[in-house]
Amino acid sequence: MRRAISSRSSILSLALLGAGVFLLVLAAMLAWYVEPHAKRTPVDIDDTVVFAGTGSYFDTGSLRPVHGETLTVTRRVVGDVAAAERSGRAVWDVSTTIDTPATLAAHDPRRSFQWTLARWVTDRRTNAPVHCCGETPAIQGEAFLKFPFDLEKRRYRWWDETLGAAVPLDYRGTVKVRGHRGYRFTGVVQDTRVGGRQVPGTLVGLPAQPQVLAEEWYANAGVDLVVDPRTGRVIDAKIAPRKTLRAPGANSASVVLLDSDNIRFTEETRRRQVDSAEEDGAKLELVGETAPLAASALGALLTALGVLLLVRGAGTRPRPEPDAEPGHEPGADPHRRARFRWLPHRRTGPIRRRDSGRPAPN
Repeated sequence: MRRAISSRSSILSLALLGAGVFLLVLAAMLAWYVEPHAKRTPVDIDDTVVFAGTGSYFDTGSLRPVHGETLTVTRRVVGDVAAAERSGRAVWDVSTTIDTPATLAAHDPRRSFQWTLARWVTDRRTNAPVHCCGETPAIQGEAFLKFPFDLEKRRYRWWDETLGAAVPLDYRGTVKVRGHRGYRFTGVVQDTRVGGRQVPGTLVGLPAQPQVLAEEWYANAGVDLVVDPRTGRVIDAKIAPRKTLRAPGANSASVVLLDSDNIRFTEETRRRQVDSAEEDGAKLELVGETAPLAASALGALLTALGVLLLVRGAGTRPRPEPDAEPGHEPGADPHRRARFRWLPHRRTGPIRRRDSGRPAPN
């Protein structure tokens, strides 16, 4: 009976010990392998963000500036999954349109006030640009449509597609967007020449010339981004772009093509971005913090219990029982045992006769 109990105790202690070790190994794998591999830029993205604000623009139809109109910036990102699988990179095709109320109603990017196409390729782990897979243009920096995972409170270089260069954005503390905490980064783009455009000379103050190659200049008085620190997703954004035309070699603008001091994510875009950041962040927290901590705690407890039971079992092993006397077998008749106990000792030697005094017969 004691041997059976001891055997069951040993099996239980070994089972607890094995389960505890398994959970400890699982916790390490979740924290050091699964979570780092989960922090990868998605390749099958199909996302649209919309900015809106009031500003001015130059109407090319009437050749007059228009003030106080709503300007809408729409950026759609579609992942090229096939190219991503071949290269192991995140390959995103990006379409950006700027619309006035008239062009927005057409629902055709070809009729937009401005339409640009780009193909951005980045490292899925570090978010660094990768120059392959037909990228255009060759982007720079470390932050683009998204920032790297696990943000630091420092300066980042953010790619401005209108400028065609990376802009330094400084960390400005934490703010909340729809109750979700994010890191705020701000920067400024000084007036910079970004290209040229063929226009009538009269448009830039040169009436004697029918056509001139005017200089196109761009500035941004305030790039203001709020980013989820765990996923690197931009949850709110505000820009203040200004595009102008100058006569060749001039020091000041002749025509303002676009100007606004506050074009910002729409409320719907902020809601979707926050919801996505919370959902993705919860998944990363589960595999990187919650599950490893729970597995570590439970694994340590089960391991300790298993070791304790093994030690106690080794110290209380049953001693071997002495052989039972004849008749002392379990269930034996007690009277029968008594008879066995009091039987006289049987003599095994030769029996001698006592001398009776009679002569022995011849």
